[in-house]
Amino acid sequence: MSSETLALAALSWVMSEDDRAERYLSLTGLDADTLRQGLDDPAMLASVLDFLANHEPDLLRAAEALAITPEELIFARKDINR
Repeated sequence: MSSETLALAALSWVMSEDDRAERYLSLTGLDADTLRQGLDDPAMLASVLDFLANHEPDLLRAAEALAITPEELIFARKDINR
């Protein structure tokens, strides 16, 4: 799975729970329209991985839900801006 695809899967997981989605949108300053328009923007994709990396409980839960390791999410973040 590419880093971009993994970031989109992570975004889907983040947005699947209202409180977590609101926290992500609040911390990033994004709104739903901007989020939809930025789905191919590396900076927006990186923001969801940064969000997870900065809150270990969410990082661990997302990795489990996506059936990957937390390290794969961290690597994807580093890979997106290459």
